[in-house]
Amino acid sequence: MYEHKALQNLEEYFNDLSLRGNKKIYFYRINCYNETIKNFILKYYESSRLLGVVIEGKIPNPDEKNLSYYEEIMGMDFQMSMGFLTSSLKKWLPRMNNVQTNSVATSMYDTLDDMRQHEGKNDNMLKNTYIKFMCWLYYKFERILNQLGNESIPKILYEGEISNYELKLITILANSGCDVVLLQYHGDTNYLKLDATSKVSNEYRCSDGTSFPNDFNIKWIRKTIQDNMEVERLYGTLPQIMNCTNAWISGVIYEDILKDIQTRGSDSKLFYNCFCRICGVEDKLTYLNELYQFQLQLKNNKRRVVIVENEISQPTMEEIAGIKRSNYMNQEQMLLDLSKNIQYSANIELQRLMIKNFVDLIVEESKKSDSNLNKLTNQAVYILCWLRRYIADLFLNWKMPDVSCFIYLGSCKNESEVIFLKFLSRLPIDVLILIPDLNSQYLLKDTVLYDKKYSASLVVDKFPCENTDIHMGTAAFHAERELDTLMYQDSGIYRNRQYDKAIAVNLNTMYEEISILWDQELNYRPNFSVVDSVVSIPVIFSKISGVKEGNIAQYWQSIKTLITAETFVIKSIPCINGTDVNPVKGHTAEFLKNGKIQKNKIKLHSAYQYSFLREEMQDYILDKLQLLIDHKTIKGTFENGTEYTIVATVLNLNQAIVRMIQKFDFTKKNPKVIYINTTESIMSLEDSIMLAFLNLLGFDIIFFIPTGYQNIEKYFNEKTMEEHQIGDYIYDLHTPNFDTISSNTRPSWREIIFKRGN
Repeated sequence: MYEHKALQNLEEYFNDLSLRGNKKIYFYRINCYNETIKNFILKYYESSRLLGVVIEGKIPNPDEKNLSYYEEIMGMDFQMSMGFLTSSLKKWLPRMNNVQTNSVATSMYDTLDDMRQHEGKNDNMLKNTYIKFMCWLYYKFERILNQLGNESIPKILYEGEISNYELKLITILANSGCDVVLLQYHGDTNYLKLDATSKVSNEYRCSDGTSFPNDFNIKWIRKTIQDNMEVERLYGTLPQIMNCTNAWISGVIYEDILKDIQTRGSDSKLFYNCFCRICGVEDKLTYLNELYQFQLQLKNNKRRVVIVENEISQPTMEEIAGIKRSNYMNQEQMLLDLSKNIQYSANIELQRLMIKNFVDLIVEESKKSDSNLNKLTNQAVYILCWLRRYIADLFLNWKMPDVSCFIYLGSCKNESEVIFLKFLSRLPIDVLILIPDLNSQYLLKDTVLYDKKYSASLVVDKFPCENTDIHMGTAAFHAERELDTLMYQDSGIYRNRQYDKAIAVNLNTMYEEISILWDQELNYRPNFSVVDSVVSIPVIFSKISGVKEGNIAQYWQSIKTLITAETFVIKSIPCINGTDVNPVKGHTAEFLKNGKIQKNKIKLHSAYQYSFLREEMQDYILDKLQLLIDHKTIKGTFENGTEYTIVATVLNLNQAIVRMIQKFDFTKKNPKVIYINTTESIMSLEDSIMLAFLNLLGFDIIFFIPTGYQNIEKYFNEKTMEEHQIGDYIYDLHTPNFDTISSNTRPSWREIIFKRGN
């Protein structure tokens, strides 16, 4: 009889008999799930399939044909004795040797005797149980009975809720020399009804265990093993070396990375590397100097180092064209073909390692719910482009156990960067991610990644590789920045030009509200908000038709009150003619390709007129230009070439307007345009483009149309401005010189006295 032994770890299941001591087996039920358990079950299933029995669902009861054959060979006699059981087993299962037969007979006798003494079973009941057991042994377990007692212990894997008689038979086999695992997806409740004190088997416990996934079962296990076999086929020749990542580190990351490669570990088939991320900074005053000294020490140690700041720039067209690829019908075909692009003849072992990790990572990505073949192919091409870009800097003259260093300053911007950093971390590279600004996002997640976090935050855009790169703040400087954060973050108070992105939101107002809101700071207007550093700017975009009460003097005076220092007044129609000189016109075909603004080309061009503006404002202008084109606000966009007129007009604005844009602060007062048209003249296409664009930028815009004519709508695809009908239509008015009109709408004391005197 075999003794049931307690596990120290699941891997002991795969120890041979001689390594366990004399006659020791394991019989455990698993009710919880984690990554270790998943990997164990995959391995145990494969062992059970090759050298044991896998039971899905129930062991089928003997049918009429099974019983008839048993009766023909064995008859229907039964005696409750060891002699009878031993001789019957020899006849029924002749491939067992004497030791195996005696072991099974002894275990079966003990089980039947226990049923007689403790369950009150009579001889007829024991006979029926005995015949059921004999049929089950013959039809389900015969292939493992002649392996009992061998050095490689036969395995039984049972899935589901085990029944009373199934448990008794499997206990007989366990006592005779089989390892057993019961997979119980719904917990221990039903099992404990059969074995309340866990006398027969042990429950496997783990501190981080969770419930089994809904789709986890033996069918899933078979598919996963099959998938793994197909993946292994894609590797070609497997590498003889592998990574030992983070298992050896102390947690003092800079010291760990600087540690001599030869002293990290002693296994000649392993390279010892780090995969670490440091979020925040320990000391703002010394952080940049620490980084400088750290990279200096790496170079002094003759380590190969690559430093990337803020993002891994996307592959160029030339880099992508350098990757040999074709059209693929499935993932396996894609991986088999693309992996041929990984060539490193200087060290074939390193090449094999790269190929294996490349295949593994793309297969891992394929299991995500949003994956598809096209997306996987693009991600794979990105990895290959970046690998080619950095391979010489990281692996020139590489030999075991050399480890280079890849430092990424900033957080990953997209999934492609995440995959690439994971890929590097499985190669002989120390991968260090530095995120000193705690306001950054953390896309990268990996079970191997070692994370360290500090409470202090610091904005760092450039890694200090040279003394000239180091700009260190004093204690007072950092204290001021912390106070700045407290004052201007979610407080309703904003520092000058705190934000560089905004969205204009047109307000629907009453006519009387316009004069109230007009000179008001944006952050006091209704619907102002800041979400994810993007400001929603509530703006006025209105057409005022008619003259209130027909009072012309009051009409001009009301307009005068709206003319502030930041107001551009247009009273000569049109403001821009299509025939005006425009140095941008001849280059619009270069600036717009396939409907997309070529930002970099525009900024570098000699015809570009906004290079003196703040960099963030230049980007803001070009982004809104793209938006104006995308929205097709102007008639003829992508129909008759109007999009090129839009580009030419926006990139050649009046100098006064450009200066207003430069000064624009999204949380303060916004710039304004008053457009007055007292005649039948139709607003030009260029005027329409300019005003639609300024509206997107965040300008307040009012059209004063005393005639009520439809003379400003011609080139708009839809009526985007709000219209107020305030009074009588008046014709043939001449716009006055507003400098001669008083902005004081209240009567003076002289007017009041003399009016009363009359």
